[in-house]
Amino acid sequence: MERFEIVDLTDDARFRLIPPCADPAFDHRTCDYWEDPDRGSKASRSAWLHPAATDQVDRGQAASSDGANPFAPAGRRDDNPFAPPPRPRANPFAPSPERPVRNPLLDGLDEPRPENPFAPRPVSRPAVPTDAPRKLQLLGRGLAVFGSYAKVLLMDGEPAAYCQFGPLSAYPRALRLRELYPQLPDAPLPAVITCIATSAAGRGHGHARALVAEVCRDLAGRGFAAVEAYPETGARPEATSVATPGFWLSAGFALAVHDERYPVMRREL
Repeated sequence: MERFEIVDLTDDARFRLIPPCADPAFDHRTCDYWEDPDRGSKASRSAWLHPAATDQVDRGQAASSDGANPFAPAGRRDDNPFAPPPRPRANPFAPSPERPVRNPLLDGLDEPRPENPFAPRPVSRPAVPTDAPRKLQLLGRGLAVFGSYAKVLLMDGEPAAYCQFGPLSAYPRALRLRELYPQLPDAPLPAVITCIATSAAGRGHGHARALVAEVCRDLAGRGFAAVEAYPETGARPEATSVATPGFWLSAGFALAVHDERYPVMRREL
């Protein structure tokens, strides 16, 4: 019997479970189409699968290779040759270390305090490292507040389907698209499913519908009253990341706005 499991993408190990797109020109692991309203892309960008490069340039240095300003007088390394000389860092009016000034009202505040057994424990919230792959950083923006933005369905440990979702505020392109339809309710704002995909081996088994059902259950538990999707009419299933209107109807969604190209599918939770 096949073993069925749905996991949240919260770290690099689970990020690597995202199955490849059926269309090799796309890549869920590097897509930022919905996150970037103007320059977002669904293209496959292999560099995004590696840890993000960190900016280690010291902004206090000049732009030359050795950090020196070629226009500064000899022996100086100022960025701006016209800037006034730097102020001395030492404060001549500060007390000497031998005679530190003490504030009697603050005495004892730096000493360890006894533990309060009735105080609430600090909550340890998940976070994505700053050097994680770019897409994982996008998926991890809401971990500390909203929760995960993506799930993967596994069959016998193998990725079979992928779904990306979240609040509209996380996906500016979806928010901009939704503003085109004033007939949609303004409040409460729904969650949105931006991507749903099934691996080539997992097609035809209902995995995508099962994953969407779990996402809807999860979103309802987070307090959302509805969820929307914006498929493209006439697109081939393997060439779109948001499925077809027919798929959303089979997943319990209703046609909220009829549009020749981008209808709005909505499900009340």
